[in-house]
Amino acid sequence: MTDLEIPEPAARRGHYRFFEILPWCLSVSMIVLPFILSAINTTLAAFFVLMYIFIYLTRAIAVASRSLHGYSVMRRNQRLNWLELSRELESGKVGDVAMVRPDWHLKQLKRYSNGDLQLKPSQLYHAVIVATYNESREVLEPTIQSIVASNYPMDHVILILAYEERGGKRVEKQAEELIRLYGDKFFYAEAIKHPYGMPHEIIGKGGNITYAARKLQAFLEQNNIDPLRVIVTTLDSDNHPDKGYLACLSYSYAVCPDPVRAAFQPISMYTNNIWDAPAPMRVLATGNSIYNIVLSMRPHAMRNFSSHAQGMASLIKTDFWSTRTIVEDGHQFWRSYFAFDGRYFVYPLHVPIYQDAVLTDSYRRTLKAQFVQLRRWTYGASDIAYVIDRGYFHKNKVPRMDLLAKTLRLIEGHVTWAVAPVLTLIGGFIPVLFDSHSLAANQLPNIVSRIQTFALLGGLVTIYLCLKTLPPKPERYKRHRSLFMIAQWVYLPITTLTYHSFAAFYSQTRLALGKYMDKFDVTEKAVATDKRPPSSL
Repeated sequence: MTDLEIPEPAARRGHYRFFEILPWCLSVSMIVLPFILSAINTTLAAFFVLMYIFIYLTRAIAVASRSLHGYSVMRRNQRLNWLELSRELESGKVGDVAMVRPDWHLKQLKRYSNGDLQLKPSQLYHAVIVATYNESREVLEPTIQSIVASNYPMDHVILILAYEERGGKRVEKQAEELIRLYGDKFFYAEAIKHPYGMPHEIIGKGGNITYAARKLQAFLEQNNIDPLRVIVTTLDSDNHPDKGYLACLSYSYAVCPDPVRAAFQPISMYTNNIWDAPAPMRVLATGNSIYNIVLSMRPHAMRNFSSHAQGMASLIKTDFWSTRTIVEDGHQFWRSYFAFDGRYFVYPLHVPIYQDAVLTDSYRRTLKAQFVQLRRWTYGASDIAYVIDRGYFHKNKVPRMDLLAKTLRLIEGHVTWAVAPVLTLIGGFIPVLFDSHSLAANQLPNIVSRIQTFALLGGLVTIYLCLKTLPPKPERYKRHRSLFMIAQWVYLPITTLTYHSFAAFYSQTRLALGKYMDKFDVTEKAVATDKRPPSSL
Protein backbone atom coordinates (compact mmCIF):
# COMPACT_ATOMS: atom_id res chain seq x y z
CA MET A 1 0.00 0.00 0.00
CA THR A 2 1.29 3.45 -0.95
CA ASP A 3 2.18 5.62 2.04
CA LEU A 4 -0.30 8.51 1.90
CA GLU A 5 0.59 10.02 5.26
CA ILE A 6 1.76 13.57 5.82
CA PRO A 7 5.54 13.75 6.41
CA GLU A 8 6.74 13.98 9.98
CA PRO A 9 7.67 17.56 10.96
CA ALA A 10 11.40 16.77 10.92
CA ALA A 11 11.12 15.53 7.31
CA ARG A 12 9.49 18.73 6.00
CA ARG A 13 12.40 20.41 4.27
CA GLY A 14 13.22 22.11 0.98
CA HIS A 15 10.29 22.47 -1.37
CA TYR A 16 7.84 21.17 1.25
CA ARG A 17 8.71 24.01 3.62
CA PHE A 18 8.59 26.50 0.74
CA PHE A 19 4.99 25.56 -0.04
CA GLU A 20 4.06 25.67 3.64
CA ILE A 21 5.28 29.27 3.71
CA LEU A 22 3.64 30.13 0.36
CA PRO A 23 0.05 30.83 1.56
CA TRP A 24 1.29 33.30 4.19
CA CYS A 25 3.49 35.06 1.62
CA LEU A 26 0.64 35.34 -0.86
CA SER A 27 -1.82 36.60 1.77
CA VAL A 28 0.58 39.23 3.11
CA SER A 29 1.49 40.27 -0.44
CA MET A 30 -2.17 40.79 -1.29
CA ILE A 31 -2.62 43.04 1.76
CA VAL A 32 0.58 44.99 1.11
CA LEU A 33 0.08 45.33 -2.66
CA PRO A 34 -2.47 48.22 -2.51
CA PHE A 35 0.00 50.21 -0.36
CA ILE A 36 2.87 49.55 -2.79
CA LEU A 37 0.75 50.41 -5.82
CA SER A 38 -0.51 53.55 -4.09
CA ALA A 39 3.07 54.69 -3.54
CA ILE A 40 3.79 54.14 -7.24
CA ASN A 41 0.53 55.25 -8.86
CA THR A 42 -2.73 55.86 -6.99
CA THR A 43 -4.80 55.32 -10.14
CA LEU A 44 -3.26 51.88 -10.59
CA ALA A 45 -3.90 51.08 -6.93
CA ALA A 46 -7.52 52.25 -7.20
CA PHE A 47 -7.99 50.03 -10.27
CA PHE A 48 -6.60 47.03 -8.39
CA VAL A 49 -8.87 47.57 -5.38
CA LEU A 50 -11.88 48.22 -7.61
CA MET A 51 -11.32 44.98 -9.53
CA TYR A 52 -11.00 43.02 -6.30
CA ILE A 53 -14.21 44.53 -4.90
CA PHE A 54 -15.98 43.83 -8.19
CA ILE A 55 -14.98 40.18 -7.94
CA TYR A 56 -16.35 40.22 -4.40
CA LEU A 57 -19.66 41.61 -5.70
CA THR A 58 -19.85 38.96 -8.41
CA ARG A 59 -19.28 36.21 -5.86
CA ALA A 60 -21.85 37.69 -3.49
CA ILE A 61 -24.47 37.57 -6.23
CA ALA A 62 -23.51 34.00 -7.13
CA VAL A 63 -23.65 32.94 -3.46
CA ALA A 64 -27.10 34.50 -3.03
CA SER A 65 -28.43 32.75 -6.12
CA ARG A 66 -26.93 29.36 -5.29
CA SER A 67 -27.99 29.52 -1.65
CA LEU A 68 -31.64 30.05 -2.60
CA HIS A 69 -31.50 27.24 -5.13
CA GLY A 70 -29.59 24.99 -2.73
CA TYR A 71 -32.05 25.58 0.08
CA SER A 72 -34.94 24.72 -2.24
CA VAL A 73 -33.22 21.50 -3.32
CA MET A 74 -32.46 20.57 0.29
CA ARG A 75 -36.07 21.07 1.37
CA ARG A 76 -37.34 18.95 -1.55
CA ASN A 77 -34.91 16.17 -0.68
CA GLN A 78 -35.97 16.24 2.96
CA ARG A 79 -39.56 15.64 1.92
CA LEU A 80 -38.73 12.59 -0.21
CA ASN A 81 -39.41 9.10 1.07
CA TRP A 82 -35.89 7.83 0.45
CA LEU A 83 -36.59 4.40 1.90
CA GLU A 84 -39.44 3.81 -0.55
CA LEU A 85 -37.36 5.21 -3.41
CA SER A 86 -34.64 2.69 -2.52
CA ARG A 87 -37.17 -0.16 -2.55
CA GLU A 88 -38.37 0.91 -5.98
CA LEU A 89 -34.80 1.18 -7.21
CA GLU A 90 -34.13 -2.38 -6.11
CA SER A 91 -37.32 -3.82 -7.57
CA GLY A 92 -37.14 -1.74 -10.73
CA LYS A 93 -40.83 -0.89 -10.46
CA VAL A 94 -42.94 2.00 -9.23
CA GLY A 95 -44.77 1.29 -5.98
CA ASP A 96 -47.20 3.71 -4.37
CA VAL A 97 -48.60 5.70 -7.30
CA ALA A 98 -49.50 8.69 -5.13
CA MET A 99 -45.92 9.18 -3.83
CA VAL A 100 -43.93 12.13 -5.13
CA ARG A 101 -41.03 11.03 -7.31
CA PRO A 102 -38.40 13.29 -8.86
CA ASP A 103 -37.58 12.87 -12.55
CA TRP A 104 -34.07 11.67 -11.85
CA HIS A 105 -35.47 8.74 -9.86
CA LEU A 106 -37.64 7.63 -12.81
CA LYS A 107 -34.52 7.73 -14.98
CA GLN A 108 -32.69 5.52 -12.49
CA LEU A 109 -35.61 3.07 -12.51
CA LYS A 110 -35.42 2.87 -16.27
CA ARG A 111 -31.66 2.41 -16.13
CA TYR A 112 -31.85 -0.51 -13.70
CA SER A 113 -35.16 -2.05 -14.83
CA ASN A 114 -33.28 -5.09 -16.19
CA GLY A 115 -31.83 -5.91 -12.76
CA ASP A 116 -28.29 -4.60 -13.36
CA LEU A 117 -28.10 -2.90 -9.96
CA GLN A 118 -24.92 -4.33 -8.45
CA LEU A 119 -25.35 -3.02 -4.91
CA LYS A 120 -28.90 -3.41 -3.65
CA PRO A 121 -29.89 -0.90 -0.94
CA SER A 122 -31.38 -3.65 1.25
CA GLN A 123 -27.99 -5.41 1.34
CA LEU A 124 -26.08 -2.36 2.56
CA TYR A 125 -24.95 -1.69 6.11
CA HIS A 126 -24.27 1.69 7.68
CA ALA A 127 -21.49 2.05 10.22
CA VAL A 128 -21.81 5.31 12.15
CA ILE A 129 -18.68 6.30 14.06
CA VAL A 130 -19.40 8.96 16.68
CA ALA A 131 -16.17 10.58 17.88
CA THR A 132 -16.12 11.93 21.42
CA TYR A 133 -13.49 13.29 23.76
CA ASN A 134 -14.90 14.91 26.90
CA GLU A 135 -18.42 15.98 25.86
CA SER A 136 -21.23 15.62 28.36
CA ARG A 137 -24.04 13.11 28.10
CA GLU A 138 -26.43 16.00 27.38
CA VAL A 139 -24.48 16.60 24.16
CA LEU A 140 -23.78 13.01 23.13
CA GLU A 141 -27.04 11.19 23.88
CA PRO A 142 -29.24 13.29 21.52
CA THR A 143 -26.86 12.36 18.70
CA ILE A 144 -27.48 8.66 19.29
CA GLN A 145 -31.20 9.29 19.63
CA SER A 146 -31.25 11.11 16.28
CA ILE A 147 -29.64 8.07 14.62
CA VAL A 148 -32.22 5.75 16.17
CA ALA A 149 -35.00 8.08 14.96
CA SER A 150 -33.84 7.74 11.34
CA ASN A 151 -36.30 6.52 8.74
CA TYR A 152 -34.14 3.46 8.19
CA PRO A 153 -34.05 -0.11 9.60
CA MET A 154 -31.67 -0.13 12.55
CA ASP A 155 -30.88 -3.83 12.00
CA HIS A 156 -28.64 -2.59 9.18
CA VAL A 157 -26.86 0.05 11.25
CA ILE A 158 -23.67 -0.39 13.28
CA LEU A 159 -22.94 2.17 16.00
CA ILE A 160 -19.39 2.81 17.13
CA LEU A 161 -18.74 5.21 20.00
CA ALA A 162 -15.10 6.17 19.48
CA TYR A 163 -13.92 7.72 22.74
CA GLU A 164 -10.52 8.86 23.96
CA GLU A 165 -8.62 7.27 26.81
CA ARG A 166 -7.32 10.74 27.64
CA GLY A 167 -10.94 11.76 28.31
CA GLY A 168 -10.73 9.90 31.61
CA LYS A 169 -12.91 7.44 33.50
CA ARG A 170 -16.03 9.59 33.27
CA VAL A 171 -16.00 9.47 29.47
CA GLU A 172 -15.33 5.72 29.47
CA LYS A 173 -18.20 5.05 31.88
CA GLN A 174 -20.50 7.32 29.90
CA ALA A 175 -19.71 5.55 26.61
CA GLU A 176 -20.31 2.12 28.11
CA GLU A 177 -23.61 3.23 29.67
CA LEU A 178 -24.86 4.63 26.38
CA ILE A 179 -23.97 1.42 24.55
CA ARG A 180 -25.84 -0.63 27.18
CA LEU A 181 -28.85 1.66 26.88
CA TYR A 182 -29.04 1.88 23.08
CA GLY A 183 -26.96 -1.05 21.84
CA ASP A 184 -29.86 -3.45 21.31
CA LYS A 185 -31.48 -1.04 18.87
CA PHE A 186 -28.68 -1.56 16.33
CA PHE A 187 -27.33 -4.49 14.36
CA TYR A 188 -24.18 -4.07 16.42
CA ALA A 189 -22.90 -1.42 18.80
CA GLU A 190 -19.59 -1.00 20.59
CA ALA A 191 -17.67 1.60 22.55
CA ILE A 192 -14.05 1.64 21.39
CA LYS A 193 -11.37 3.34 23.46
CA HIS A 194 -8.57 5.04 21.53
CA PRO A 195 -5.34 4.60 23.56
CA TYR A 196 -3.47 7.74 24.48
CA GLY A 197 0.04 8.33 23.12
CA MET A 198 0.07 6.03 20.11
CA PRO A 199 3.26 6.42 18.03
CA HIS A 200 3.28 8.72 14.98
CA GLU A 201 -0.04 10.29 15.92
CA ILE A 202 -0.91 13.82 16.90
CA ILE A 203 -3.64 14.39 19.46
CA GLY A 204 -6.65 14.57 17.19
CA LYS A 205 -9.82 13.12 15.80
CA GLY A 206 -8.06 11.35 12.92
CA GLY A 207 -6.29 8.89 15.17
CA ASN A 208 -9.45 8.21 17.15
CA ILE A 209 -11.72 7.38 14.21
CA THR A 210 -8.95 5.49 12.38
CA TYR A 211 -8.42 3.25 15.42
CA ALA A 212 -12.17 2.66 15.65
CA ALA A 213 -12.46 1.93 11.92
CA ARG A 214 -9.72 -0.70 12.11
CA LYS A 215 -11.60 -2.41 14.91
CA LEU A 216 -14.71 -2.22 12.74
CA GLN A 217 -12.80 -3.80 9.85
CA ALA A 218 -11.88 -6.73 12.09
CA PHE A 219 -15.55 -7.14 13.11
CA LEU A 220 -16.65 -7.20 9.47
CA GLU A 221 -14.05 -9.84 8.63
CA GLN A 222 -15.14 -12.01 11.56
CA ASN A 223 -18.75 -11.83 10.40
CA ASN A 224 -17.99 -12.26 6.68
CA ILE A 225 -19.51 -8.90 5.74
CA ASP A 226 -18.18 -7.55 2.45
CA PRO A 227 -16.61 -4.08 3.05
CA LEU A 228 -18.09 -2.98 -0.27
CA ARG A 229 -21.54 -3.27 1.31
CA VAL A 230 -20.65 -1.09 4.30
CA ILE A 231 -20.87 2.72 4.26
CA VAL A 232 -19.06 4.54 7.08
CA THR A 233 -20.32 7.89 8.36
CA THR A 234 -18.25 9.86 10.84
CA LEU A 235 -20.09 12.14 13.25
CA ASP A 236 -18.97 14.56 15.91
CA SER A 237 -20.63 14.23 19.28
CA ASP A 238 -23.17 17.01 18.57
CA ASN A 239 -24.22 15.90 15.06
CA HIS A 240 -27.88 15.02 14.46
CA PRO A 241 -28.51 13.42 11.04
CA ASP A 242 -31.75 14.25 9.28
CA LYS A 243 -34.20 11.35 9.51
CA GLY A 244 -33.78 10.68 5.79
CA TYR A 245 -29.98 10.81 5.78
CA LEU A 246 -29.20 7.08 5.98
CA ALA A 247 -31.79 6.13 3.37
CA CYS A 248 -30.60 8.93 1.06
CA LEU A 249 -27.03 7.74 1.50
CA SER A 250 -28.03 4.14 0.68
CA TYR A 251 -29.74 5.25 -2.51
CA SER A 252 -26.81 7.44 -3.58
CA TYR A 253 -24.24 4.73 -2.84
CA ALA A 254 -26.22 2.09 -4.76
CA VAL A 255 -26.48 4.20 -7.95
CA CYS A 256 -22.94 5.60 -7.75
CA PRO A 257 -20.95 4.61 -10.86
CA ASP A 258 -17.89 3.70 -8.76
CA PRO A 259 -18.63 3.74 -5.02
CA VAL A 260 -15.10 2.72 -4.07
CA ARG A 261 -13.77 5.95 -5.54
CA ALA A 262 -16.40 8.15 -3.98
CA ALA A 263 -17.39 9.97 -0.82
CA PHE A 264 -20.74 11.49 0.06
CA GLN A 265 -21.16 14.87 1.69
CA PRO A 266 -24.34 15.95 3.50
CA ILE A 267 -25.02 19.60 4.30
CA SER A 268 -23.72 20.70 7.70
CA MET A 269 -26.27 23.01 9.30
CA TYR A 270 -25.26 24.71 12.56
CA THR A 271 -28.74 25.14 13.97
CA ASN A 272 -29.08 22.70 16.89
CA ASN A 273 -28.63 25.39 19.52
CA ILE A 274 -28.83 28.50 17.35
CA TRP A 275 -31.38 30.16 19.66
CA ASP A 276 -29.02 29.82 22.63
CA ALA A 277 -25.72 30.90 21.08
CA PRO A 278 -24.52 34.54 21.44
CA ALA A 279 -25.28 36.84 18.52
CA PRO A 280 -21.73 36.85 16.99
CA MET A 281 -21.72 33.04 17.03
CA ARG A 282 -25.18 32.94 15.45
CA VAL A 283 -23.93 35.11 12.60
CA LEU A 284 -20.93 32.85 12.00
CA ALA A 285 -22.98 29.67 12.34
CA THR A 286 -25.61 30.87 9.87
CA GLY A 287 -22.93 32.00 7.44
CA ASN A 288 -21.25 28.58 7.64
CA SER A 289 -24.58 26.81 7.10
CA ILE A 290 -25.34 28.88 4.01
CA TYR A 291 -21.81 28.37 2.69
CA ASN A 292 -22.34 24.60 2.96
CA ILE A 293 -25.65 24.88 1.11
CA VAL A 294 -23.85 26.80 -1.66
CA LEU A 295 -21.09 24.17 -1.87
CA SER A 296 -23.69 21.44 -2.35
CA MET A 297 -24.58 23.18 -5.64
CA ARG A 298 -20.95 23.14 -6.82
CA PRO A 299 -20.03 19.43 -7.20
CA HIS A 300 -16.68 20.26 -8.82
CA ALA A 301 -15.63 22.08 -5.64
CA MET A 302 -16.90 19.47 -3.18
CA ARG A 303 -14.53 18.21 -0.50
CA ASN A 304 -14.86 15.98 2.53
CA PHE A 305 -15.90 18.21 5.41
CA SER A 306 -16.91 17.55 9.00
CA SER A 307 -19.46 14.71 8.92
CA HIS A 308 -19.08 12.76 5.72
CA ALA A 309 -19.50 9.22 4.43
CA GLN A 310 -17.19 6.88 2.55
CA GLY A 311 -17.44 3.20 1.75
CA MET A 312 -15.47 0.83 3.95
CA ALA A 313 -13.78 -0.62 0.86
CA SER A 314 -12.66 2.90 -0.05
CA LEU A 315 -11.35 3.60 3.46
CA ILE A 316 -9.33 0.39 3.47
CA LYS A 317 -7.69 1.46 0.20
CA THR A 318 -6.65 4.79 1.76
CA ASP A 319 -5.61 3.22 5.09
CA PHE A 320 -8.44 5.22 6.68
CA TRP A 321 -7.80 8.83 7.78
CA SER A 322 -4.62 10.72 8.47
CA THR A 323 -3.37 10.55 12.06
CA ARG A 324 -0.97 13.49 11.64
CA THR A 325 -3.28 16.42 10.91
CA ILE A 326 -5.98 18.23 12.87
CA VAL A 327 -8.02 18.65 9.65
CA GLU A 328 -8.53 14.98 8.89
CA ASP A 329 -11.87 15.62 7.16
CA GLY A 330 -10.71 17.98 4.41
CA HIS A 331 -7.39 16.20 4.13
CA GLN A 332 -9.22 12.93 3.44
CA PHE A 333 -10.17 14.29 0.03
CA TRP A 334 -6.54 14.69 -0.99
CA ARG A 335 -5.54 11.40 0.60
CA SER A 336 -8.21 9.62 -1.45
CA TYR A 337 -7.55 11.71 -4.56
CA PHE A 338 -3.96 10.47 -4.77
CA ALA A 339 -4.81 6.94 -3.66
CA PHE A 340 -7.13 6.61 -6.66
CA ASP A 341 -4.96 8.49 -9.17
CA GLY A 342 -7.34 11.43 -9.38
CA ARG A 343 -10.43 9.27 -9.99
CA TYR A 344 -12.13 10.23 -6.74
CA PHE A 345 -15.30 12.26 -6.40
CA VAL A 346 -17.29 13.75 -3.55
CA TYR A 347 -21.02 13.60 -4.27
CA PRO A 348 -23.33 16.05 -2.51
CA LEU A 349 -26.20 14.68 -0.43
CA HIS A 350 -28.86 17.37 -0.32
CA VAL A 351 -29.98 16.46 3.18
CA PRO A 352 -28.71 18.11 6.37
CA ILE A 353 -26.80 16.94 9.39
CA TYR A 354 -27.57 19.38 12.17
CA GLN A 355 -24.70 20.55 14.35
CA ASP A 356 -24.16 22.94 17.26
CA ALA A 357 -23.17 26.55 16.97
CA VAL A 358 -20.30 27.36 19.32
CA LEU A 359 -21.57 27.74 22.89
CA THR A 360 -19.80 27.28 26.22
CA ASP A 361 -20.77 28.12 29.78
CA SER A 362 -19.70 31.79 29.54
CA TYR A 363 -19.76 34.54 26.94
CA ARG A 364 -16.02 35.15 27.05
CA ARG A 365 -15.13 31.47 26.70
CA THR A 366 -17.60 31.17 23.82
CA LEU A 367 -15.86 33.97 21.94
CA LYS A 368 -12.53 32.21 22.44
CA ALA A 369 -13.92 28.80 21.51
CA GLN A 370 -15.23 30.20 18.23
CA PHE A 371 -11.76 31.41 17.28
CA VAL A 372 -10.28 28.02 18.24
CA GLN A 373 -12.75 26.29 15.91
CA LEU A 374 -12.00 28.59 12.99
CA ARG A 375 -8.24 28.45 13.38
CA ARG A 376 -8.57 24.65 13.14
CA TRP A 377 -10.60 24.94 9.95
CA THR A 378 -8.20 27.48 8.40
CA TYR A 379 -5.29 25.16 9.20
CA GLY A 380 -6.43 23.32 6.09
CA ALA A 381 -3.84 25.56 4.41
CA SER A 382 -1.41 22.83 5.48
CA ASP A 383 -2.83 20.74 2.62
CA ILE A 384 -1.26 23.05 0.03
CA ALA A 385 2.27 21.74 0.63
CA TYR A 386 0.99 18.15 0.82
CA VAL A 387 -0.88 18.41 -2.50
CA ILE A 388 2.00 20.03 -4.38
CA ASP A 389 4.54 17.60 -2.91
CA ARG A 390 2.42 14.53 -3.59
CA GLY A 391 1.23 15.73 -6.99
CA TYR A 392 4.37 17.22 -8.50
CA PHE A 393 7.30 15.64 -6.61
CA HIS A 394 6.08 12.02 -6.46
CA LYS A 395 5.29 9.72 -9.35
CA ASN A 396 1.54 9.45 -9.87
CA LYS A 397 -1.09 9.03 -12.57
CA VAL A 398 -3.26 11.99 -11.60
CA PRO A 399 -4.41 14.00 -14.66
CA ARG A 400 -2.18 17.08 -14.82
CA MET A 401 -4.80 19.65 -15.76
CA ASP A 402 -7.21 18.44 -13.12
CA LEU A 403 -4.48 18.54 -10.50
CA LEU A 404 -3.45 22.05 -11.56
CA ALA A 405 -7.03 23.34 -11.37
CA LYS A 406 -7.59 21.82 -7.94
CA THR A 407 -4.23 23.08 -6.64
CA LEU A 408 -4.92 26.65 -7.77
CA ARG A 409 -8.44 26.54 -6.32
CA LEU A 410 -7.03 25.29 -3.00
CA ILE A 411 -4.44 28.10 -2.82
CA GLU A 412 -6.91 30.78 -3.89
CA GLY A 413 -9.47 29.63 -1.33
CA HIS A 414 -7.10 29.93 1.63
CA VAL A 415 -5.61 33.24 0.50
CA THR A 416 -9.10 34.67 -0.02
CA TRP A 417 -10.10 33.42 3.44
CA ALA A 418 -7.40 35.64 4.94
CA VAL A 419 -7.42 38.60 2.56
CA ALA A 420 -10.99 39.23 1.37
CA PRO A 421 -12.42 40.62 4.66
CA VAL A 422 -9.52 43.07 4.99
CA LEU A 423 -9.52 44.38 1.43
CA THR A 424 -13.28 44.68 1.14
CA LEU A 425 -13.46 46.68 4.38
CA ILE A 426 -10.43 49.00 4.13
CA GLY A 427 -9.12 48.65 0.58
CA GLY A 428 -11.07 51.61 -0.75
CA PHE A 429 -9.38 54.02 1.68
CA ILE A 430 -5.76 53.08 1.00
CA PRO A 431 -4.94 55.11 -2.16
CA VAL A 432 -6.25 58.39 -0.71
CA LEU A 433 -3.79 58.07 2.17
CA PHE A 434 -0.96 58.48 -0.36
CA ASP A 435 -2.45 61.16 -2.61
CA SER A 436 -5.40 63.14 -1.32
CA HIS A 437 -5.51 65.18 -4.56
CA SER A 438 -5.92 62.21 -6.89
CA LEU A 439 -9.37 62.06 -8.48
CA ALA A 440 -9.30 58.24 -8.63
CA ALA A 441 -8.22 57.98 -5.00
CA ASN A 442 -10.95 60.35 -3.82
CA GLN A 443 -13.70 58.70 -5.87
CA LEU A 444 -12.72 55.15 -4.91
CA PRO A 445 -14.34 55.11 -1.42
CA ASN A 446 -17.64 56.29 -2.89
CA ILE A 447 -17.55 53.72 -5.69
CA VAL A 448 -16.61 50.93 -3.29
CA SER A 449 -19.39 52.02 -0.94
CA ARG A 450 -21.97 51.77 -3.73
CA ILE A 451 -20.71 48.35 -4.77
CA GLN A 452 -20.81 47.12 -1.17
CA THR A 453 -24.32 48.53 -0.76
CA PHE A 454 -25.43 46.56 -3.81
CA ALA A 455 -23.67 43.47 -2.46
CA LEU A 456 -25.62 43.84 0.78
CA LEU A 457 -28.73 42.91 -1.16
CA GLY A 458 -27.25 39.43 -1.03
CA GLY A 459 -27.28 39.87 2.73
CA LEU A 460 -31.06 40.03 2.60
CA VAL A 461 -31.00 36.55 1.13
CA THR A 462 -28.81 35.45 4.03
CA ILE A 463 -31.25 36.91 6.57
CA TYR A 464 -34.15 35.24 4.78
CA LEU A 465 -32.44 31.84 4.86
CA CYS A 466 -31.43 32.42 8.47
CA LEU A 467 -35.09 32.77 9.42
CA LYS A 468 -36.19 29.88 7.18
CA THR A 469 -33.66 27.44 8.66
CA LEU A 470 -34.34 28.30 12.30
CA PRO A 471 -35.64 25.43 14.42
CA PRO A 472 -38.70 26.15 16.61
CA LYS A 473 -38.06 28.81 19.26
CA PRO A 474 -37.63 27.31 22.74
CA GLU A 475 -40.38 28.24 25.16
CA ARG A 476 -37.89 29.92 27.50
CA TYR A 477 -37.52 32.78 25.00
CA LYS A 478 -40.05 35.53 24.44
CA ARG A 479 -41.28 36.72 21.06
CA HIS A 480 -38.78 39.60 20.82
CA ARG A 481 -35.98 37.03 20.61
CA SER A 482 -36.90 36.62 16.94
CA LEU A 483 -36.09 40.30 16.34
CA PHE A 484 -32.57 39.69 17.62
CA MET A 485 -32.14 37.10 14.84
CA ILE A 486 -32.40 39.99 12.39
CA ALA A 487 -30.57 42.66 14.40
CA GLN A 488 -27.60 40.31 14.92
CA TRP A 489 -26.36 40.95 11.37
CA VAL A 490 -24.80 44.25 12.40
CA TYR A 491 -22.01 42.00 13.72
CA LEU A 492 -21.21 40.66 10.23
CA PRO A 493 -18.25 42.97 9.37
CA ILE A 494 -16.74 42.45 12.83
CA THR A 495 -17.13 38.67 12.89
CA THR A 496 -15.82 38.30 9.34
CA LEU A 497 -12.69 40.30 10.05
CA THR A 498 -12.05 39.17 13.64
CA TYR A 499 -12.68 35.48 13.11
CA HIS A 500 -12.29 34.48 9.46
CA SER A 501 -9.41 36.76 8.47
CA PHE A 502 -7.50 36.68 11.76
CA ALA A 503 -7.91 32.91 12.11
CA ALA A 504 -6.64 32.35 8.58
CA PHE A 505 -3.61 34.60 9.14
CA TYR A 506 -2.94 32.88 12.46
CA SER A 507 -2.89 29.42 10.85
CA GLN A 508 -0.81 30.53 7.88
CA THR A 509 1.68 32.30 10.13
CA ARG A 510 2.16 29.18 12.24
CA LEU A 511 2.75 27.14 9.09
CA ALA A 512 5.25 29.68 7.81
CA LEU A 513 7.16 29.60 11.10
CA GLY A 514 7.06 25.81 11.30
CA LYS A 515 5.10 25.96 14.56
CA TYR A 516 2.70 23.20 13.60
CA MET A 517 -0.62 22.63 15.30
CA ASP A 518 -0.09 19.18 16.75
CA LYS A 519 -3.22 18.98 18.86
CA PHE A 520 -6.89 18.93 17.89
CA ASP A 521 -8.40 21.58 20.15
CA VAL A 522 -11.91 20.28 20.71
CA THR A 523 -14.57 22.97 20.57
CA GLU A 524 -16.20 23.22 23.98
CA LYS A 525 -19.89 22.41 24.00
CA ALA A 526 -22.52 23.45 26.51
CA VAL A 527 -26.24 22.76 26.54
CA ALA A 528 -28.77 25.43 27.49
CA THR A 529 -31.97 24.23 29.13
CA ASP A 530 -34.99 25.85 30.70
CA LYS A 531 -33.30 25.42 34.06
CA ARG A 532 -29.88 26.52 32.86
CA PRO A 533 -30.01 29.14 30.12
CA PRO A 534 -26.85 30.45 28.48
CA SER A 535 -24.99 32.91 30.67
CA SER A 536 -24.91 35.74 28.12
CA LEU A 537 -26.45 36.42 24.77
